[in-house]
Amino acid sequence: MSFTNHDTALRAASNVPSLQKIDYVELYVGNVTQAVHYFRTAFGFTPVAYAGLETGLRTSTSIVMQQGECTLLLTAPLGSTGPVAEYVLQHGDGVKDIAFGVENVEEVFNKAVHLGARPLQEPTVLEDQNGQILKASIAAYGDVVHSFIQRERTQETFFPGYQPLKRLQAPQTGLHMLDHFAISLPPGEVQRWVDFYSQSFGFHQIHEEGISTEYSAMQSIAVENSSGLIKFVLIEPIPGKRRSQIEEFLTFHQGPGVQHIALHTQDIIRTIETLEANGISFVSAPESYYDMLPERVGSISEDINALRRVNVLVDRDEWGYLLQIFSLPIQKRPTLFIEVIERKNARGFGSGNIQALFKALEREQARRGNL
Repeated sequence: MSFTNHDTALRAASNVPSLQKIDYVELYVGNVTQAVHYFRTAFGFTPVAYAGLETGLRTSTSIVMQQGECTLLLTAPLGSTGPVAEYVLQHGDGVKDIAFGVENVEEVFNKAVHLGARPLQEPTVLEDQNGQILKASIAAYGDVVHSFIQRERTQETFFPGYQPLKRLQAPQTGLHMLDHFAISLPPGEVQRWVDFYSQSFGFHQIHEEGISTEYSAMQSIAVENSSGLIKFVLIEPIPGKRRSQIEEFLTFHQGPGVQHIALHTQDIIRTIETLEANGISFVSAPESYYDMLPERVGSISEDINALRRVNVLVDRDEWGYLLQIFSLPIQKRPTLFIEVIERKNARGFGSGNIQALFKALEREQARRGNL
């Protein structure tokens, strides 16, 4: 895939089809039954629809899970061959598709392909007696794809061909929407994908960050769409004395992909207490972090001792402040993990926390023997 330079991308951004929102995130997993149980009991997602052998699928099976405005599609292989099985074998459980809701699939798809994106699925009508959607897909970094979803009529089962499931109430965790995605890329790839999102979808850059410790370094650029509902943090490693967390991801994931998904809550202390009780483990902050917190971020409404107890980090920007914490990888491969974030008007990604976080993650790398 090739794109024009950064200046051209910015000039083109004002005249491109817009993306409305994240429609769903599809994860390929090794065992969909176990994955559903995990995301339901640990994170509070409710299974709502199903497709598999009983609906005519012969090579894979999928379950749709929802919580608030966030939809996950979990897909597993039904055999040892085929694209889903090959993905899981190479990458482990991970994000395959970040799907965008759009007003006009053909317009968005054709624009992206015209600018060099590799088409995977031409605009296609999918329908049954319950509803109709238009769908198209393009390739992104590594094996990640972007689908474009245009919903024409109310779809009771989320996708045509899916069967509704009896909704078993999931435990309430307070997670209610997707905040952003962090993407691990090989060295020198960040600007290429900044240009891609700018040209193809009218994204604009909102943050740039370089970070280094005694051992490793990285560079990141954050972009968002015109509505601010879709955000990507694009990250690449910079050579250092040892291997960075980004290089660790690229090694064990065997290529670029989604490093973490950030989920938003409106009460992070209660959410983290619930998630920890459900068995989720999080990265610990250095003990000295909270001693300097009032001086660094100023007045906040949360109790600092409560934040210390659950290891939640705080950062302030010119618009407000945010609270965030990062889980350990959700599988034994040190790849995909979850961020939980609460925004008090802040628009950034915790720039002031990155140094402390980076060192904390290096401690986890050292425990795994990967630093």
